[in-house]
Amino acid sequence: MERDELSAWLRLQLTPGVGNSSGRKLLARFGLPQQIFGQSAAALEACVSSKQAENLQQVPQGLADLLQTTWDWLEQNPQQRHVLTLGDPCYPAALLDTEDPPLVLYAMGHARHLQAGWARTAPSSIAVVGSRNPTAQGVANARQFSQTLAQAGLTVVSGLALGIDGAAHEGALDGAAPDQLATIAVVGTGLDRVYPKAHFQLAHRIAQQGLLISEYPLGTPPLSENFPKRNRIISGLSQATLVVEAALQSGSLITARLAVEQGKDVFAIPGSIHATQARGCHALIKQGAKLVESAQDILEEFALPTGLVGAMDSGAAHADTAASEGLSGVEQSLLTALAFEPAGLDALQSRTGLDTPTLQALLMGLELQGHVARLPGSLFQRLARG
Repeated sequence: MERDELSAWLRLQLTPGVGNSSGRKLLARFGLPQQIFGQSAAALEACVSSKQAENLQQVPQGLADLLQTTWDWLEQNPQQRHVLTLGDPCYPAALLDTEDPPLVLYAMGHARHLQAGWARTAPSSIAVVGSRNPTAQGVANARQFSQTLAQAGLTVVSGLALGIDGAAHEGALDGAAPDQLATIAVVGTGLDRVYPKAHFQLAHRIAQQGLLISEYPLGTPPLSENFPKRNRIISGLSQATLVVEAALQSGSLITARLAVEQGKDVFAIPGSIHATQARGCHALIKQGAKLVESAQDILEEFALPTGLVGAMDSGAAHADTAASEGLSGVEQSLLTALAFEPAGLDALQSRTGLDTPTLQALLMGLELQGHVARLPGSLFQRLARG
């Protein structure tokens, strides 16, 4: 993209009062942004409001600085940094079919992923989303499901948030083949920032084996209103959405609702009837989302060959068996008594007959081995291993 062309797109994006919808109307009527800014006020008012037309005839504040920042950002690593505009052959075709495609997308990732991952013939993709404050089992489920889905060739799409999103990206990166588009992170800031900061290394991994994308100009801070808005891109890029854990007010339910509006499947993992983080998934299931207990349930919906599904499930089952082989009889009995519902010491003492010091020592050992998670309120929960 030439500098003058980039400047015109950024100007259109920055013009006050001109959003994606008005921008698309202007592009449909006049062509490229350079042609829009050459129109008279009367011509513009035939397409947009008089106030919008007035704003379009003025250069937005900060345009020169943003243009220089964006140009320098692109020049520093042209193989990994990209600006995609409507009409660009690398603009994701899946978003063009949604109600509100962004005028401009910023992307970071190897060019081979950009070309292979966004065409209509690209491998299938699935959004994996959930709570920012998940249970230990929710984190494990997100990672394990995403790893298996990536091994099957699916691209995992999520939002780089703490909790389920981060675990989903990590699982996909661990499961994908070296040249595969493992995962796409749709962020709510400019791509020159990483939010949350705890995911700095994860964002770097995604840039190497996946894509980070944003509709927000460089320098955009983590504003709260941007994160729900970006969820339409997460669902738009995906053929289906999996909600791992979510409270009733979770932003993940926004992604699920958008997926339904886009005519796509929604999957949900059920949990304990006593767990706050399961209530969003249970609500989705009541509304028609497909209950899933394993990655196989999802892969069958994607018409994955049965042999591959069976092989992956067998591997997971073997891993679970192998992980528990080294446990003593009393440890196995405690895990059986704990089951997968959160329980306190009093309940476990009642079920096992063990005294408090012995029970605490066993739980600590199982926690260190990754079989048990310690929850708030002095509760413990068995973790599924796979």
